[in-house]
Amino acid sequence: MLDTKASIDWIVETLRKDQTSDGSWNYPFDTGISTDAYMIILLRALRIHDEELIQGLSKRILSKQEQNGAWKLFHDEGEGNTTATVEAYYALLACGYYSQDDKNLKAAKRFIITHGGLNKISIFTKIMLALTGQLKWPSRSPLPIEVILLPRFSPVHFYSFSSFGRANLTPIMILSAKRFTLSLENLPDLSDLKTYRDDEDQWNYSREWRSLLYFIEEGIKRLIGIPGELRNFAIDKAKRYMLGRIEADGTFLSYFSSTFLMIFALLSVGYKRTDPVIMKAIDGLKAMKCEINGLPHMQYTTANIWNTSLISTALQSAGIKADDPMIKEANRYLLSRQHHKYGDWMIQNSNSLPGGWGFSNVNSIHPDVDDTTASLRSIVKIARMEKAAWDRGVSWTLSMQNDDGGWPAFERNTNSMLLKLFPFEKGEFLLLDPSSADLTGRTLEFLGNYTRLSKSHPLIKKAIGWLWKDQRKDGSWYGRWGICYTYGTWAAITGLRAVGVANSDPHIQKASSWLTLIQNPDGGWGESCHSDVKQKYIPLGSSTLTHTAWALDTLISISDKPTKEIEKGITYLTHSLKNNDWTTDYPKGQGMGGAFYIHYHSYRYIFPLITLSHYQKKYG
Repeated sequence: MLDTKASIDWIVETLRKDQTSDGSWNYPFDTGISTDAYMIILLRALRIHDEELIQGLSKRILSKQEQNGAWKLFHDEGEGNTTATVEAYYALLACGYYSQDDKNLKAAKRFIITHGGLNKISIFTKIMLALTGQLKWPSRSPLPIEVILLPRFSPVHFYSFSSFGRANLTPIMILSAKRFTLSLENLPDLSDLKTYRDDEDQWNYSREWRSLLYFIEEGIKRLIGIPGELRNFAIDKAKRYMLGRIEADGTFLSYFSSTFLMIFALLSVGYKRTDPVIMKAIDGLKAMKCEINGLPHMQYTTANIWNTSLISTALQSAGIKADDPMIKEANRYLLSRQHHKYGDWMIQNSNSLPGGWGFSNVNSIHPDVDDTTASLRSIVKIARMEKAAWDRGVSWTLSMQNDDGGWPAFERNTNSMLLKLFPFEKGEFLLLDPSSADLTGRTLEFLGNYTRLSKSHPLIKKAIGWLWKDQRKDGSWYGRWGICYTYGTWAAITGLRAVGVANSDPHIQKASSWLTLIQNPDGGWGESCHSDVKQKYIPLGSSTLTHTAWALDTLISISDKPTKEIEKGITYLTHSLKNNDWTTDYPKGQGMGGAFYIHYHSYRYIFPLITLSHYQKKYG
């Protein structure tokens, strides 16, 4: 049994020092440079001269450039990422402080041209280029605006898409219907990055998507009304959908991308650049700015609820009492952020009252299952005093189980396979909200360890059955919101153990063998972001604190005695806690496989603390 007390104490004191005055922890939600680039482009397009912010963002973008001129999404991505490089190149030119003759931009341009130019970037970036005058809109809309009018009994309709998908698609449909372009002299010309003369070639819709688009258009033709009037009605309905989901800070569901697109969509329907709705949206985006290594970063959203609920739970696991001021303030903050409003989740779940929690500081109508169970874990020791909040949260969580037995993130039963044909790279991440092993496992862990729900309850049995079906042949599970198979396996196994599945179960033993097999010689674990691109486990080649903590916590949950693998892993963890290198900055979360990765600055503390505490309690 190794001594972990010093390591636990160091993490606890670090977290105590980093708590903010409102009781939350606001560690950065770090998603690379794309949001920084888009903010520069947005400010220049709207002629908002916030030069301090623009200069700071451009310096951060340049600080992330590789020697070959490219930008990457993650350390081991390869030579670079063409989409990210185009976004960075465009923003640096748009900011006005650099020219095409700058050596850094020359190198970026060479990389872009060598790697296919604008034809090889993501469709989301192509849309941004189209609405700022760099590309022509395609002759056919990526998705007709009239889809918002289709009845819910149609095979494909507006609410077939996930809530996250709708948030981004709604303004895109308006912009595409209007073929809107905001051409300004102060934005650079990127025409020399095109590898085709015909802009239509830049969009490259698949044959399958064209077939689905035809199917959707045939459904639209059955709508009663004059086509022109239907289009205007659809645009108005889409506009009202956006405006009805603006949070108090002015952002559209507190996401950067949806708010960015909403601003242009409002411009396309006649709003002035100085309209109060647009100005408030800009202020909301600016409010999501954080500072990393002395430079500003535009967060995609804030992660205050997620950070605070996980950290508070980890601290209590480490022995910090519920009446400690640090925990009291955290729980006071979390209770103030529980939802009381109905959101889109009620469309597929009309029999439940509100009671969930969202991800960001301002989220009030867009709860998710993971943040809800995380927040409930934090307040469990005051559940009797906060019975109404507790009961509403548990009830909402139970009501969100999918018909297949698993849990989604935001909405029930939003998993139409037809939508995988949509022409967004990795569209299954943007458009679908299926059951996932990480959400299902973590929900089971909550229900088993923090509630009195019977382990033989049909709801739990159904979830266990779903996890058995979802296990991969090698024994692992894929985690939708983390990197990747290590994360999914940790969530699934700890959840299964919490609801009484025995250590001797063949599924458990298979997962244990897989984790033991992928342990690194130094005792740690590390997984590459390539895993979710290639849909199989890809080792990182180096160990990380977070992956090691997930793997260790899994093995601890199924081992009655500390094994040599566990002892070796704990040794790595305790000796590496204060590391600051590329492995600590490596993304451990993802929003869209192959395109959108997240470095949670809090994870290096949260999961080692949970794991070390579990090790100490079980074997100490």
